[in-house]
Formats: sequence, C-alpha cells, structure tokens
Amino acid sequence: MVKHICQLCGYEYDPRRGDAENDIEAGTDFEDIAPDWTCPLCGAGKDDFDCVPVEDDSDEDFE
Repeated sequence: MVKHICQLCGYEYDPRRGDAENDIEAGTDFEDIAPDWTCPLCGAGKDDFDCVPVEDDSDEDFE
C-alpha cells in the first residue's frame, strides 16, 4: 500500500480514506484524482506529493 504525502505541509492522502471534503470517495487511488485537485491543507498541486510505501495496516480503525 502507498500513501501520498505533501512535500509542503505533510498532509497524507490515504486512498483508503479518500478526501471527503473534496468529494474524493474512499478507495480512490491518487492517480485517479483529477489533475487539478489540490492539497486540502495548503493548496499544493498533485506534483508536490511524494509516493511513500507503507506497511499494510488494514486492521486500523477508521473512526
């Protein structure tokens, strides 16, 4: 699994959660988000995100 982390502010886009504030449904891969999407915290573009592999923590609770 991967997360995408904003280089400018550290926001983590987790595809399991999506981005509800911007109508990005849970389960949406970062690559499938519209090219004009921006970081919900600082407004950075998709080019300002790093792809970071993470261990599968599928048992994590998403309250």
